[in-house]
Amino acid sequence: MREEEKKYTSPKFLKRRWAYPAIYLASAAIIITGILWYQAGNDANENAEDYSYDVPTDNEFNQPAEEVNRSLENFVMPVSNPEDTVIEKNFYDAEASAEEQEAALVVYGNMYYPNQGVDISKDGKEFDVLAAMSGTVTKVQEDSLLGNTIEIEHSKGIVTRYQSVKDFEVAVGDVVDQGQAIAKAGKSLFNEDAGVHVHFEIRKDNVAVNPINYFNKSLATLQEAKLDEQKVSGDQPEASQEDAVKEDAAAEEGADGEAVEEKQDASQSDAEQKDAESNSDADDAESNADTSTEDQD
Repeated sequence: MREEEKKYTSPKFLKRRWAYPAIYLASAAIIITGILWYQAGNDANENAEDYSYDVPTDNEFNQPAEEVNRSLENFVMPVSNPEDTVIEKNFYDAEASAEEQEAALVVYGNMYYPNQGVDISKDGKEFDVLAAMSGTVTKVQEDSLLGNTIEIEHSKGIVTRYQSVKDFEVAVGDVVDQGQAIAKAGKSLFNEDAGVHVHFEIRKDNVAVNPINYFNKSLATLQEAKLDEQKVSGDQPEASQEDAVKEDAAAEEGADGEAVEEKQDASQSDAEQKDAESNSDADDAESNADTSTEDQD
């Protein structure tokens, strides 16, 4: 082998005309082979990406999974700089003390209503109301009693509600990000004592929960929570007014029923009295007849 190497590297061999072209051709072949191998590897990766496909989910009705960024979000207060805010009225908790429950009642029209959320204010000044979590706007409604209302759905059955707001900045169907301004704080006839504020609720399957218990907690925490409807607050004012109307109607119906019964009893007693009088008259007539017969005898 050494003799052959010496032969091909010897000055005599290199002086031949075809030696250098042969070396160049061999080097070029090696370089071209390397380039083709590199390109083949890249083409394989591109083809693998081209043949990618979506894997169907295994959840019910094959609904798409929730966005990753949304699932990682935590509920936050619907205001900027929460440390500058004041909670005017807390959520009515059925397990709280009597004093706390009394403080969580809203008085309207000489009636008491359990507060179904928290009322947040900033020294009586207007402020931006922010989305407490990313989601889709499902309701934008003007309401002179409760204050204008916005609802945002974050997951099936889980929504946040913002009442006593004005200057809507969103519409039904809009997709909002957490912290996005959706309106400004305003006033409501239902809770005038709170002044300029936002009434904020978190609901699961239309059952209000205490927002304080879920601030800085994930959506999954509420999804896994088992709610006891007996431990949450009562009806909205409209529902309570309807119940009051039904109760008044039932009371009137009961009063009418009692009046009818009293009339029936009175009529029955009058009839019995008349029967007694007629029987008494008959007895008197019979007695008189007997007396006259005796006189004739």
